[in-house]
Amino acid sequence: MTDLRADCTRCLALCCVLPAFARSADFALDKPAGRPCPNLRADDRCGIHSSLRPRGFAGCDAYDCFGAGQRVSALVGSRDRRAAAVFPVVRQLHELLWYVAGALAEPAAAPLHAALRSAAAETERLAAGSPAELGALDLDAHGRAVDTLLRRTSALLRGSGEKLAGADLVGADLGGRDLRRADLRGALLLGADLRGADLRRADLIGADLRAADLRGADLTGALFVTRPQLAAAGGDARTRPPAGLERPPHWSRTVAG
Repeated sequence: MTDLRADCTRCLALCCVLPAFARSADFALDKPAGRPCPNLRADDRCGIHSSLRPRGFAGCDAYDCFGAGQRVSALVGSRDRRAAAVFPVVRQLHELLWYVAGALAEPAAAPLHAALRSAAAETERLAAGSPAELGALDLDAHGRAVDTLLRRTSALLRGSGEKLAGADLVGADLGGRDLRRADLRGALLLGADLRGADLRRADLIGADLRAADLRGADLTGALFVTRPQLAAAGGDARTRPPAGLERPPHWSRTVAG
């Protein structure tokens, strides 16, 4: 399967040029789409990479292209209009591959493995297309087809669980809450207190965890979690991330009281 980890050494700094930034808690400045970030060096490397968070660029620190950057850089070879059109498409396809790979890693999802492998192969085929093919792709239709399969996988793995899909839980006090096997797809958990919460086997696909407090939370076996979700949240030495996901460097290494 395609490498789904960003390799900035093989990328033309697409994420530092193509997207627009809006001054906020995540970005220290406004930047229009297509204009290089002022922190980008001539060698296409970030000049403040080691201090992004203290310099006000937490959004950059949490961002992950799922390996789309190096793929598009090799395909297009420049930061032109084709790259601007193709990069977001390939990134979304790679994110779908991340979710499908996670589902395929679940032995309990064996009844759906054949369908998942077919979805992965088709998504790979689309991601390997030419700029013209990627530009003409009906990404929404493909995304809906894959999402239907992921929903079936989630239901199979979770069984019964609290239904909180799309819930507005911004700033909610969920400390110590039993959220095992909960459906939290697309839930708004910005700034939510999830200290000590039990999120084992919860479906967190698309959940917004920015500034959520995950200190002491258990995400063992949580479904469809991504690196950007964890990087956007806070945690500590007691936080248990899903297997295969590293503890973000900015998380506290101490146990909070």
